[in-house]
Amino acid sequence: MALLGGLAAGSVWSRLLCLLLLSFFSLCWAESVSDEARAVELLERIDTLYQQESARAIMTMSIVTPEFERSLMLESWSLGIDYALVRVLEPQKERGVSTLQRDNEMWNYLPKIRKVVKVPPSMMMGSWMGSDFTNDDLMREVSLVDEYQVRLSETDTEYQLDLTPREQTVTVWGGLEIIIRKDDLLPVRQRYFDEEGTLMRVMEFSDITDFGEVTLPATMTLTPMNKTGHQTTVTYQGLDFGVDLTEDFFTLNNLRRPF
Repeated sequence: MALLGGLAAGSVWSRLLCLLLLSFFSLCWAESVSDEARAVELLERIDTLYQQESARAIMTMSIVTPEFERSLMLESWSLGIDYALVRVLEPQKERGVSTLQRDNEMWNYLPKIRKVVKVPPSMMMGSWMGSDFTNDDLMREVSLVDEYQVRLSETDTEYQLDLTPREQTVTVWGGLEIIIRKDDLLPVRQRYFDEEGTLMRVMEFSDITDFGEVTLPATMTLTPMNKTGHQTTVTYQGLDFGVDLTEDFFTLNNLRRPF
């Protein structure tokens, strides 16, 4: 009888232990799913922060190298992540130089020789207008959410998103790190790593500004880690979302359109 009682008590404790373990693993799984969903939500927000559905912007680009310093004023239009047109307004000698993106194709227009040049895939990592931004930076036809797996970690004041390319993703980056402020969910810093894990460049966000109903960092500063004395700063002077644009706006004829 005592033996049976002992077995009965043992089975009760075993069942309780199993229930506790199941509860623990269920809680861990729920937290993991919650973290993953939150990570994707934050990445989607960053993905569309400066584009929304459609946008028009006026911005300045300041380029600093050991050899020269120059400044450009630009006007841009975008429709989602598949269509973009960027045109140089100043300086006068480069006025009208323009870049068009349609899906995964890209063209430059050079008004001095009145010629449209298609940018080949081999030139996508080339510098755009002598800056530290590449042609590939201007032409992101796939979202970060689609291109990367994301893992979330956090401190008391910041979220950190660690991005790893998906197997099918074509990219020169071995990984990205995005730091986001918790209080307003705006980006602070983005770091780019090569396939060996070496830090290659850093983008810093500053100058929080209200653009209508949207609040954004107005200034982005890109610093390459492999080129001493180089830095490119883009500052939005004006940014309008929800502008009336269609795919027909992003044509080669409009690329060549005079002011």
